[in-house]
This record gives sequence, C-alpha cells and structure tokens, in this order.
Amino acid sequence: MKVGIFGGTFNPIHYGHLRAAEEVREKLGLDRILFIPSGTPPLKTSNIAGAARRYEMTEVAVSGNRFFEVSDIEIRLPGKSYTVKTIQALKSHATGTDYSLVLGVDAFLDLPNWWRPEKLLSVADFIIISRPGVPFADMRTSPYVKIDKKILKELDAAERGLYEMNLKSGRKAVLLKITPIGIASTDIRELVRQGKSIKYLLPPKVQSYIIKNNLYSVKS
Repeated sequence: MKVGIFGGTFNPIHYGHLRAAEEVREKLGLDRILFIPSGTPPLKTSNIAGAARRYEMTEVAVSGNRFFEVSDIEIRLPGKSYTVKTIQALKSHATGTDYSLVLGVDAFLDLPNWWRPEKLLSVADFIIISRPGVPFADMRTSPYVKIDKKILKELDAAERGLYEMNLKSGRKAVLLKITPIGIASTDIRELVRQGKSIKYLLPPKVQSYIIKNNLYSVKS
C-alpha cells in the first residue's frame, strides 16, 4: 500500500491543505493520504489550538473522502512532535506499507532546522509539492539534492508536471506541481480574531467547529 503522510499543525485545516492532498493522491496513484496533526510542534508555539481540537477539526474536514484518514499518533507520542519519531513509529506498526512524506518546497528547504534531518532523509521517501511564492528553483540551495536548474525551471513554468529523482541520502523524491491555492491558517485565525468571515476558506463543518468551540477569538 502506498500512503502519503500529510503532517502539520492544521491550525486550522483549510481547503489549501485538502486540495493539495487530493492532487498528490490522484496524480501519484496513492492508496491513501494520512493526515497527522502535530501534538506539540517544536517550531511553532503561539496561538495554537489544543492538539485534541486540531485533531477533531481535521477529522471533520476529511470526513466523506474514503482515501483520507487521520492519525492521532503525534498526540499520543510523549514529548515534542518530531517527524523522524512519527515515521519510525508508523513503520514499526505497518510493515508492507510504503510511506512518503508530503512537504511543500518551503518546508523541504527548512529541513536543516528540523530535528535530526539527516536521519529523516534516510527513513522516508519524499513528495515535494509546489507552494505559492516559493519556486522549485530555490531547491538548488538545499544541501540534500542535486538537480539540473533546467528541470526546476520547467516545473515552475508548468512545462513539466512532476519529476522523480534520488536524494543524496539514497531515498526517492518526487517534485510535483499542484494547483496554487494561497490560503494560510495564519490569515484565517486573524480573520476570526477580527470577527470577520472565513467562509469559502475551509469546509463549512470546520467553520462551525471553530465557532462552536470559540477558537482563535480574543476570548479563547
């Protein structure tokens, strides 16, 4: 079984996340996308809804899509949420499953700041997806890849939809061009704080959950 791991704070989850996951699954023929809300994210500390709340919002958001699942593994694991530990735990309980970690170009470029990045690059394959405002051309600055700038330009110009390659660690990576959707969780939280509409930025059920539980408002 081929599974894409889609992790994040999901604070809150929105249509940008969901559409990206759907395109990754469809274009690469994955059997499933596994959403993993972080428990205690090591690099983000401000204005984060509780882990249980973010897990429940993610469950609400993916309901109705039989190819999407949500895992509470990072909520259950003790301490801060480190992707290396998450993948190792998943692999220890699901032999025969081929996991690939889905990251935006910006997140992949930030890997040197992650916990044990070299170890992470040795235990997982990667699906690196396009992000608004962050061209694939920037990947030439990554210490973990060596790639022809012509290929990166073709991806940025949508002359090429995907490119498969090997990382320096020996693991595989797919660079994938997807539909650009410039929705940010930060902006959604600010709109809520200001008492403004967040309609059409995220699923109605997630919006209702935020309102019902008074998330992200001044009083929360």
